[in-house]
Amino acid sequence: MEEILSQVFGIWYLIGAAFVFFMQAGFAMVEAGFTRAKNVGNITMKNTMDFCLGTVAFILIGYALMFGPGNQFIGFGLDPLFDFAGTNWALFTFNLVFCATAATIVSGAMAERTKFISYCIYSVIISALIYPIEARWIWNADGFLALMGFHDFAGSTAIHYVGGICALIGASMLGARIGKFDKDGKPNGIPGHNILVGALGVFILWFGWYGFNGAAATNGLQLSTIFATTTIAPALAAVTTMIYTWVKYGKPDVAMTLNACLGGLVGITAGCDAVNALGAAIIGIVAGLIVPFMTWLLDYKLKIDDPVGAVPVHFACGIWGTIAVGLFACGTDTMPVPVGLFYGGGFGQLGIQLIGLLSVGLWTAVTITLTFYAIKKTIGLRVSAHEEIVGLDLMEHGIETCYAGFAMETETLGGSEEEIAEVETEGLSPYQPKVDLKDAVVTEVVPGTHKMTKVSILTNMDRFEKLKKELEKIGIGGMTVSNVMGMGVEKGQTTYYRGAKVQSRLLPKMQADIVVSEVPVEEVVKAAQKALYTGNMGDGKIFIYPVSDVIRISTGATGKEALDYEDHPKA
Repeated sequence: MEEILSQVFGIWYLIGAAFVFFMQAGFAMVEAGFTRAKNVGNITMKNTMDFCLGTVAFILIGYALMFGPGNQFIGFGLDPLFDFAGTNWALFTFNLVFCATAATIVSGAMAERTKFISYCIYSVIISALIYPIEARWIWNADGFLALMGFHDFAGSTAIHYVGGICALIGASMLGARIGKFDKDGKPNGIPGHNILVGALGVFILWFGWYGFNGAAATNGLQLSTIFATTTIAPALAAVTTMIYTWVKYGKPDVAMTLNACLGGLVGITAGCDAVNALGAAIIGIVAGLIVPFMTWLLDYKLKIDDPVGAVPVHFACGIWGTIAVGLFACGTDTMPVPVGLFYGGGFGQLGIQLIGLLSVGLWTAVTITLTFYAIKKTIGLRVSAHEEIVGLDLMEHGIETCYAGFAMETETLGGSEEEIAEVETEGLSPYQPKVDLKDAVVTEVVPGTHKMTKVSILTNMDRFEKLKKELEKIGIGGMTVSNVMGMGVEKGQTTYYRGAKVQSRLLPKMQADIVVSEVPVEEVVKAAQKALYTGNMGDGKIFIYPVSDVIRISTGATGKEALDYEDHPKA
């Protein structure tokens, strides 16, 4: 019977690994849904390569560091690539999918403005070096934290806290997305493009978490209690955040509540086998308060832009989940003796948990900071402002849209001229020819005989804020702005899909339409040229049309009177 049970739970261990692998789909959907449509392909690629690059790194380096013979801190000597018979493949596979999870966490916090090549590099570092060494300390029987009695059953520290630290440091070093903070430092909300996709990702992650937490169970009682605590904590976290946001903002916040589910799951991961239902409920409630608080702290105090909420969910709730073991471990099948502070266990286990957080945090923070610093000083971490505004799908992967056949709203949020200049790394688009100023700037605009003139300006999206400021300087108080797709004689940028050249080369543009009467057309043209000129064929075009008449709907005024504004009488 013991042999049969051993085989059954050995098979369940691998099934649990498959559950965790499926969580990659959940992470991809959460990150894609909570970010903008123009970056969905980039996020999909990153989540794919997390696992694929992670497999290469783990099989070459990581597995030996984690499970090879060595000392309490580092292993060596194993070579699963060439030692097929001598490798514990169940152990390898399970820790590989865990390793990929740690790397995936980082992509959400650094989404929408990170170079793909830079992402690939630091993802490999996490999989090859950071995760295997700290996970050895925790889960290898010879690891120094394991020998101390540190308890992290499924990875609140080893996976989520580590991924959260990397996400926090990476987002801080990378800087906020253009338009996230105004000139006074107040955060602007940048909604994700598809909350339904994000919600589906959360449910996939919750489903996968039953394998994440339960795969290492060795008997039915242990597995059933793990399933129970893995259900209670996220449910209570979601209810708590729903009530909190309902009271604070007047409406229950959907995205925050979804993140709270994940926060509750992260919080219960370390002690899922060691706490009872009451402990799981309290862990979930506290996680449900941590997520909105940490989100506020990042936005309003620390000024760190985390598009999907990876830092509140994984970093903050990972810390809480690890500490919670020292508070609520009540005496279960895994830990028969209660060691939690609130169950008479004293401060011993709590102290060990804090030592584990400190040591793992120090190792992770130093290593990832050096990695990010080296990348930033060599190939760079961040894309140019032009690439960020147009979208990483097109600029990094040549995908004009991930939603071919669907009408999608073009992104309009732009930053200030100073903000764009601060993050800009390339002044000119690399794929367009440079022209001389004398060929690009007209020397004279012949005035028309009409009383009113319409000026239509087509420009790249990343130059629009500068254009608006220049027009305001000459007294233009009103304009109509449209998101358009177009191409000039240069035919746009050549793109490919599955290796075949894509015939359509329409690029996203902004069109500003202005009707002027007393402001000279020449001034409008010169202001537009000043704002838009970079010396590239794709800088834009200006079209000038005579206007027969204008009627203001609200007052019935016609002609020039219809264009007059109280604050801008010259418009």
